[in-house]
Amino acid sequence: MFPALRSATHQLLDYHDGGQTTAERLTDGVLLTLVSLNAAAVVLDSVKVLDQQYHPLFIGIELVSLYVFTLEYLARVWSCVEDVRYQQPWVGRLRFMLTPLALIDLLAVLPFFLAFSGLSLRLVRLLRVVRVLKVARYVKALHLIERVIRRKRAELLVAMGVIGVMLLLVSTLMYAIESEAQPDKFGSIPDTMWWGVATLTTVGYGDVFPITPAGKLLSSVIAVLGLGLFAIPTGILASGFSEHLQELPTEGSAFTYCPHCGKKL
Repeated sequence: MFPALRSATHQLLDYHDGGQTTAERLTDGVLLTLVSLNAAAVVLDSVKVLDQQYHPLFIGIELVSLYVFTLEYLARVWSCVEDVRYQQPWVGRLRFMLTPLALIDLLAVLPFFLAFSGLSLRLVRLLRVVRVLKVARYVKALHLIERVIRRKRAELLVAMGVIGVMLLLVSTLMYAIESEAQPDKFGSIPDTMWWGVATLTTVGYGDVFPITPAGKLLSSVIAVLGLGLFAIPTGILASGFSEHLQELPTEGSAFTYCPHCGKKL
């Protein structure tokens, strides 16, 4: 039903790598503005003086956002069958509704309906901040980050695995060294992992620290290792961005098309 309208709706709402029309840019701009207003309203609404003074304004932003985001979500579900991945009317729409971005769209309107379920009103109001995640749909740079992470997911998983193993090892060693001297702070390996995370990331909150000479020596070594260890994922992502940007055609470049055969490079 209404295939032309459905196709136009999908084109209007769905992100694509090609150039955007004025209508698509305007739609993204309006939705992004609403997301920003919602984030600001949630933050300012927590200030009692501002809430008392501007409560009608915050309610207005909530209602307008609810109508727009609900309409957007329903339009996306209706038009998603235009995508080859979701062509089956029922199964395809269900698969689309279970995608991460579609779930974020659903969570953006869910807090309003949860208000009638008996949940704490304060919790429901704070859940509106989930709408800020919708910004992932409208900012092209975030799509680039997603593609880089997906491309480098194997390397990132290995790096995170190494960090996890290192955390387990250093926490176990520190537990063996400090548990007798500080049983309240290093009473178990899971308790010691809090110190391990703070030390490996070089955050150093100072609430848990070793007092024995061996513990201080180990902590110093781990702090130095942490500098290099957490640089590994950063290097992987930097490499991924560099590779991806090199593959993109340079705007206005003479090498976008082959000078001999005329084919796109």
